[in-house]
Amino acid sequence: MGIKHRLTEFKVGMGPTIKEIKFMMSRVKQSPLSIVGVIIIGFYIVIALLAPLLAPQVGPDPYAIPRDRYEATPQPPSEIHLLGTTEGQYDIFYGVVWGTRLAFWIGLWVVGVSLAIGLITGCISGYYGGIIDELMMRFTDIIFAFPGLILAMAVVAALGSGLDNVLLALVLVGWPGYTRLIRGEILRVKQEDYVEAAKAVGCSDVRVLVRHVLPNSIYPVLIISTLDIGAIVLTAAALSFLGLGSPTGYADWGQMINYSQNWIFATAANPWQYWYTFIIPGIFIFTFVLGWNLLGDAFRDILDPTLRRR
Repeated sequence: MGIKHRLTEFKVGMGPTIKEIKFMMSRVKQSPLSIVGVIIIGFYIVIALLAPLLAPQVGPDPYAIPRDRYEATPQPPSEIHLLGTTEGQYDIFYGVVWGTRLAFWIGLWVVGVSLAIGLITGCISGYYGGIIDELMMRFTDIIFAFPGLILAMAVVAALGSGLDNVLLALVLVGWPGYTRLIRGEILRVKQEDYVEAAKAVGCSDVRVLVRHVLPNSIYPVLIISTLDIGAIVLTAAALSFLGLGSPTGYADWGQMINYSQNWIFATAANPWQYWYTFIIPGIFIFTFVLGWNLLGDAFRDILDPTLRRR
């Protein structure tokens, strides 16, 4: 009798969770493009996880693209080089496979750090207000006054080219957006009755923020952060294309397209002769960014608290 009673309690307790999961799945099914986004990102996750098997590591650094000679002219796809080689004989297949891992690392690291900084500064600014809020918002206004890519280029140029400096520049450019967004949500939520009630019963500011304010204001930030992953990878690829990103010969999609710039429409007789040098890395960049944008739409459908749950 005791076991049946516990099972009944467990089912009752799990009821809301199961209902919420069913609601999420129904929202995703109603948006075919969201399913496409999930499939695309799932495909790239598989490539990233299987990178050591798909393209076995050759040297001490797995992200260093192997090359077997130093000819300038790219070579077409063959049994040895499945997707051909770039200028300088860098293997395209190895580059796009390990470049997938690098893209995940760049996107998740930059968004994660920017989100953490934005949450801390946005919570302090929105919850306490006053001079603290004024100073933080004016500082973010200064950063927003510059185009993101131009500011990132300036930071990398000042610090020196390299992947670490690119990551730092993208964080410096990215965190103010999260700060402003979470601040606006907290300004809205902190006026609610349940927040005032929590303050009235003596809850500390940290408890009010963590237990009541932040859980009801973080959903838009999570949605935007998902959309930003694709944008961050695209910006990093642009910096690498300009020669400000990864070291030479690195498995970086932007740098691989940089190697192809001398071979786009290289010959009048056959302008698409070296199509594989820019089309293949370009497809990886395009679909990776597209997948995150579609996945962000799916998260918006799932996490939007304004949607009516039945």
